[in-house]
Amino acid sequence: MSLQQPAVFCNMVFDWPAQHWTAKHLSEVLQGKQIRFRMGTKHTDTAPQFETTCSFVEATLEEFLTWNCDRSSISGPFRDYDHSKFWAYADYKYFVSLFEDKTHIFQDVIWSDFGFPGRNGQESTLWIGSMGAHTPCHLDTYGCNLVFQVQGRKRWHLFPPEDTPFLYPTRIPYEESSVFSKINVVNPDLKRFPQFWKARRHMVTLSPGQVLFVPRHWWHYVESIDPVTVSINSWIELEEDHQARVEEAITRMLVCALKTAENPHDTRAWLNPTEVEETSHEVNCHYLNGAVSAFFDHYGTSKVVETQALSTNREYVIKEELNVHNHVEVEQTSSHSLTLGTVKQEAASPFGPDLVPVIPGSQEPPSERGGMFESDGEDFVDKNGKHFGKLHYTKRQRMMSESENAVVEQIASNSTVAPSQTFISTDDLLDCLVNPQVTRIVAQLLIQGRSLQL
Repeated sequence: MSLQQPAVFCNMVFDWPAQHWTAKHLSEVLQGKQIRFRMGTKHTDTAPQFETTCSFVEATLEEFLTWNCDRSSISGPFRDYDHSKFWAYADYKYFVSLFEDKTHIFQDVIWSDFGFPGRNGQESTLWIGSMGAHTPCHLDTYGCNLVFQVQGRKRWHLFPPEDTPFLYPTRIPYEESSVFSKINVVNPDLKRFPQFWKARRHMVTLSPGQVLFVPRHWWHYVESIDPVTVSINSWIELEEDHQARVEEAITRMLVCALKTAENPHDTRAWLNPTEVEETSHEVNCHYLNGAVSAFFDHYGTSKVVETQALSTNREYVIKEELNVHNHVEVEQTSSHSLTLGTVKQEAASPFGPDLVPVIPGSQEPPSERGGMFESDGEDFVDKNGKHFGKLHYTKRQRMMSESENAVVEQIASNSTVAPSQTFISTDDLLDCLVNPQVTRIVAQLLIQGRSLQL
């Protein structure tokens, strides 16, 4: 994929059967099938609402829609949840499980239109939520992401990969392929996380019929801003995923080992409910060996692999130095890069009325009255005359003196205890050990060492 920044496709799915997949339609298709809903509170705290702090309800879509009509006297699975105080989210619903007896429905989603031959709903997940339902800020370690908005609107808050130190990454709660931020990006605690103000927020409101492209390792917080929202997404595999799986296996082994040693009898506080596999050391060792073996199965054991690992490591170190010492320069160059590979000549911009870039916007939450981009800019209209809102770019003067201690500051600032009373917890240690920068280097060393033995 050549795009290196988030972008919205405005006229790609008008002929998809799935454009009619409202929650009401899906309730008829699923015919009383039980679905797990995550229940969260609508109050806005400075701490993220991770899945480990939420409760869960097993219900049908019909029961969800009835509750969502704000019928406070209803009985059934949602009876303990006041609609005015709670939201519900059926998230990460894989098509292959949800429609296991209706596989013909996979053809209603046509990702092949985006240049991925044969790709359809079989490689997709479904998301259905009420107003306020959201996903905490995180990045996906595997692939890039295409998101089709079917019903209602969702607001996306996105941050580029090079801003990772300012997002205070953590692997607690642990979920494979998800690196969470400790920050509630819509209500940040800047006293605890002072580096966050340096992060460059990109915001877009995705409307029905639009598809958002999220590049690899872009952070995102997603919230439903209409009474009912329905989305379909697909994670597109990338070449970098082979090493990322090794990094994830290392992370899994370290997190499970230390957190299990800390409290062998309770995983609920640190293991996301989505993680259903066994977390024993034996299983994790097998998982790591499998990831390393898969890497070599793909690349072989030739000298090319060793060279690639070494050069990747050098490029990464150089890039990180640029991110820390020359953040403004990086903002002017890498964040606007649109092409991959070794193309030397500047490519023509792919953007236009039907492909709109998501560009840096204001830190303040936008007005819901705006279009796709909350702004005072010029309207974007597709070739059929359909209005897609306005673009906006808010310039902020950045008088930043970047420090090579950015990552250290991110960890140190989490402590609210006086320096003389500092207590280093298991989570503090894990924030260092499984920081994405660290696991990337460890994975490369592991691969290099293994390649020398083969």
